[in-house]
Amino acid sequence: MKTHRCLVALLTVTFAIGASTNLFADSGVYAAKLITPRLGQVVYPGQQVSVEWRSTLPKTQAGGCEMELFLSLDGGRTFPTCITPHINPHATSFAWTVPNLPSNAAVLDIRFGCEWYYPESYSPQPQSTFVIAKAPTSH
Repeated sequence: MKTHRCLVALLTVTFAIGASTNLFADSGVYAAKLITPRLGQVVYPGQQVSVEWRSTLPKTQAGGCEMELFLSLDGGRTFPTCITPHINPHATSFAWTVPNLPSNAAVLDIRFGCEWYYPESYSPQPQSTFVIAKAPTSH
């Protein structure tokens, strides 16, 4: 029973400190807008493409914040492929080598989150659907 009371007290103090230092607070919502690739753009397997975006980040003092970009090949219904490592949340571009995954409905999702403090937030970009062309066949 003492352990339970100790845990409750510890959590109460943690949240009180977090609230008083604005650690958990954010004064906005996360949003991102893809700049490139653009709507209808055709990219080719093996091509180096600059993926660029603008984002509005929540104001948080939490550590462990990161961004990741995920790729959908089905128009944004699913996003099974992460195309970046964890990147700095203030980054606005990433050099991407296009995979050999042909799609007429490729969509990127620009995700942001902070370990423990700000949940992973999604920002799929269906307004910028692009094409990954089939790799040329060699004879």
